[in-house]
Amino acid sequence: MLTKELVAASTEPLILTLLSKGENYGYALIQEVKRLSGDEIEWTDGMLYPVLHRMEDTGWIKSRWVEIENGRKRKYYSIKKDGHHALKEKREQWALISSVFNALWKEQHV
Repeated sequence: MLTKELVAASTEPLILTLLSKGENYGYALIQEVKRLSGDEIEWTDGMLYPVLHRMEDTGWIKSRWVEIENGRKRKYYSIKKDGHHALKEKREQWALISSVFNALWKEQHV
C-alpha cells in the first residue's frame, strides 16, 4: 500500500496526465487511477474534488456541467494550456526523481 504522502504528491500529475487524454468527470478519474494502479491507489471523493477545485482555481483545468441521459448533471474537467505547461514541469520533476532512485538502487544489490 502506498503512503498517503506519495499518493498526495502524485495526484496532480496523474490528473493532468489523464485529462491530457481527454475530458472526464471525477468518478471516472477515480476508477481509472484505481484500474491503472492495480487497485493500489484508491482516491476518495473527499480527496479528489478539493484537488480538482484547486487546480481549476490555479488555471490548469476547467470544468463544465453536462446533462447526462437520466437528466442529472455531471461535471466534466478538461486541461487548459497552463495545465499542459504544468504537466510538462511535473513530468520533468518525476523523471528526475525516478532517475535518482534508479541510479541509487542500481548501485545496491538488494
